[in-house]
Amino acid sequence: MAYFMGIDLGTSSLKAMIIDGAGKVAAQAARSYQFDSPKLGYAEQGLSTWWDACCEATREALGLLGKAASEVAAVSFSGQMHGAVLLDERLREVRPAILHCDARSGKQVREIAAALSRAGLLESLLNPVYTGFLLPSLVWVRENEPERYSAVRHAMLPKDYLKLRLCGELASDYSDASATLAFDIAGGRWSREVLEVLGLSASIFPECAASDAPVGKVTAEASAATGLAEGTLVVNGGGDQVMQAIGNGAIRAGQATVNIGSSGQVCFQSDRPIADPRSGTNTFCGYDLGKWLTMGATMTAGLSLKWLGKLLGGADYRDLDEGAGKVAPGSEGLVFLPYLNGERTPHLDPDLCGMILGLHLGTGRYEMARAVMEGVAYSLMQCIEVCGRLGLRADELIASGGGAASPIWLQIQADVYGLPLKTAAVGEQAVMGAAIAAGSGAGAFAGIEEGCAVAVRYRDEIYEPDPGRHEAYLEYYRLFKDAYGESAGLLRRATELGRA
Repeated sequence: MAYFMGIDLGTSSLKAMIIDGAGKVAAQAARSYQFDSPKLGYAEQGLSTWWDACCEATREALGLLGKAASEVAAVSFSGQMHGAVLLDERLREVRPAILHCDARSGKQVREIAAALSRAGLLESLLNPVYTGFLLPSLVWVRENEPERYSAVRHAMLPKDYLKLRLCGELASDYSDASATLAFDIAGGRWSREVLEVLGLSASIFPECAASDAPVGKVTAEASAATGLAEGTLVVNGGGDQVMQAIGNGAIRAGQATVNIGSSGQVCFQSDRPIADPRSGTNTFCGYDLGKWLTMGATMTAGLSLKWLGKLLGGADYRDLDEGAGKVAPGSEGLVFLPYLNGERTPHLDPDLCGMILGLHLGTGRYEMARAVMEGVAYSLMQCIEVCGRLGLRADELIASGGGAASPIWLQIQADVYGLPLKTAAVGEQAVMGAAIAAGSGAGAFAGIEEGCAVAVRYRDEIYEPDPGRHEAYLEYYRLFKDAYGESAGLLRRATELGRA
């Protein structure tokens, strides 16, 4: 029997999963790590961190499989999007990767937006110019680290670096490339027009193909490091939003997912590019040309609960989760604005800071935990509202990410959104999507659609919204929006003072 491996390169961990031809999970492994923040607003990771985690997780998964490595027919990838990986002519790291949650390039964002607006190209991006995307990060390096920039010969996305280490080939896919701001999403190619305005060469970017396109084979050197058999097929893969949609079986227009990972996203599949960048939505290519998705994003979703746990002295997440379930909806008047690292949809402000409204002497750890969960749900509700104004709607949402492991958080979301939520039977959807892409690339599935039909199943439990709780949450949701509206200026001033 042939097996297929998916590798998901996340912000805080790397996961490896092996499935069989029937879509059953045969083995899983993971490695955690942290990103570095050498200055306030910076987010970086060394490339060796990713490669070491990849080698360790891959070896462990193969060991758990208990089969000859040669039985793994293909490997593919999911990866954190937007980040800037910069290599020299010998394919060596020029500097640590600048991640999607990095906020250093505010000045470059403003300058890029102005330059593209003057050239009549801003609307063609179909996305707002925002910090943490590859293009502004690259321009930041050019302006602030000229010596390093002079050595750059290749620019790529995070998961494409692991692919390079595995098979020695420079390659990317439409979905990940479309999240750089350097790609012509409607045309399916690197945008020479945008790059020329900014004085950049398209030659530094890799060729693009579909997410299930074969791109190379595992080299002898990579085989020794990872345990994968030399010659194993390497398949392109895609950005984590596209891969988690595949892993959730959400690949048809009209389907939608809500993801609570480190950040959070509401993602609608579409049969055409739909964009309103001024409201902070993103439109990206899907796993192949002619497929698109439109999404709204909040920057600190699961990271907000992680922050709270750290604030409470390393609190146990299971305890916080169970305790939050005993607190009434509304958290006794507590409202949390989860802008701990700026915000994307709908505020487009990398310098925005967060706020807790309604603190009193009776506020405890569990009220705080539930308020964090509710605040993230309110922020994602704004994403749903913005996408709704673009004509994007769904009758149900498929929930994924770490937040989907919490029944309490799932019910909070259903009650806030007023929509039923269901979850895939396999808890790690992005890496499952990568494994499906590997099977499609190897020919075990006739395509991604068949791979989803074979491998994706759903849990029986559906989280239905309670009408009474939904009405109560609408009042808190209005308070959440009013809190931002009346305090936005103060929050920005607080950020400025904190950085002075």
